[in-house]
Amino acid sequence: MSRISIIIPTIDEANNLPLLLSDLSNIQKEREILIIDCGSKDKTIDIASIYGAKVHHSFERNRGLQLDIGAKNAKGEWLIFLHADTRLTQNWPTKIQSVIEGDKNFIYYFKFKVNDKKIIYRFLEILVNFRSKFFKQPYGDQGLIIHRSIYLKNNGFRKIPIMEDLDFFRRLNNKKDLKQINFPILTSSRKWERTNIFLQALKNWNFRRRWLKGESIKSIYSDYYKKS
Repeated sequence: MSRISIIIPTIDEANNLPLLLSDLSNIQKEREILIIDCGSKDKTIDIASIYGAKVHHSFERNRGLQLDIGAKNAKGEWLIFLHADTRLTQNWPTKIQSVIEGDKNFIYYFKFKVNDKKIIYRFLEILVNFRSKFFKQPYGDQGLIIHRSIYLKNNGFRKIPIMEDLDFFRRLNNKKDLKQINFPILTSSRKWERTNIFLQALKNWNFRRRWLKGESIKSIYSDYYKKS
């Protein structure tokens, strides 16, 4: 059994995936990488194969389903969920090692940091990290490190195409078990580059509000990809 299973959902990530897989090559022993693809038309699958990742397919564009497929096929004791546009710093294996040698009952996530030097992203980082640490509301792009037994105990990710991260954190039996690692992963700025950061944050808040009020995921998903 691998000690660590790294699960990455993809759709047309040929530009980003080589960078992340190169970062992950820093650790070779007792780890496996699972790419869960939902129909990429570019070279995503070829790149995954070159780097020795195991490729699984989702026949539906649904990130919650992709993550769940990854967890069900993983062999590791610890599951690490990452987005394909994530970057890892050079000393990340040491930090991960200290986590998996610690308390398996905690659910860990990374500090939020944007891979862009613009000053406006420093303000975004402060706000996101404050929300994550003090309100226990991290997002999926901050990564997730969770022991397999705790993932199963909390019924894992639901098969929904959006809000799957918020849904999972909201269903946790004990949010006190959420713990931020004092170590960042780097998130791509691409999702904010097409719009004003604060306007996008307001839109995202409205999508969350609609979801919490019980509006259908299908309706929110349609509007999110139409307006983002």
